[in-house]
Amino acid sequence: MHAPTSDLIPVELLLRAYRSGVFPMADHRNDREVYWVEPRERAIIPLDGFHLSRSLRKVIRQDRFRVSCDENFAAVIAACAQPREEMSESWISHQIEASYIALHEAGHAHSIEVWDGDDLVGGLYGVAFDRVFCGESMFSRATNASKVALAWLVSAMRNAGYALLDCQFMTGHLGSMGAVAMPQSAYLERLLSARGRPQTSLPQAVAETLAHSSPGKSIAQDLTQTS
Repeated sequence: MHAPTSDLIPVELLLRAYRSGVFPMADHRNDREVYWVEPRERAIIPLDGFHLSRSLRKVIRQDRFRVSCDENFAAVIAACAQPREEMSESWISHQIEASYIALHEAGHAHSIEVWDGDDLVGGLYGVAFDRVFCGESMFSRATNASKVALAWLVSAMRNAGYALLDCQFMTGHLGSMGAVAMPQSAYLERLLSARGRPQTSLPQAVAETLAHSSPGKSIAQDLTQTS
């Protein structure tokens, strides 16, 4: 089931919302309405404060998974929209899913995919503008797969000259990776200071890492310097 083109949230409206610190959600997968959320408290991961555990460093260094950027955005958002045990209803409605695919096609949404052979086992997606990346959702079908995706994202953002990684809501999982909470007012100040163009795009930054003889060792070295 796909949302009709007329139901899509316009790209410019989405970008304007994100630049204002607001984002859309839905009550369930088939919801035809969206509501705009401005949390009182915001979670971010400081790009110099990502927590790389010893076990995750080992997984990344060994290149156990193949990692890509924007190889299959639609598959990542579809996987993120699947119901989960802790959340029987997905906030990613068909309308939101189709709108973010359009945003991706316009160059403002990206995905990190984690592969085990030909199987997509983890990943994340989010919205990119200025020097900001707003992480929307992640999924994992293999141990550590979503953590690997997040580590690659943080490294790519650092190398591309990004300044702010927004995680929206604080969770224990994100906290263990280095996320910190702040009032929305403080987040809006960070948003303002992250205006301007990054040095390069996230897909380009990932491509440059993949060009290394051992991409995982490059990522682990980059993140170990600050974790």
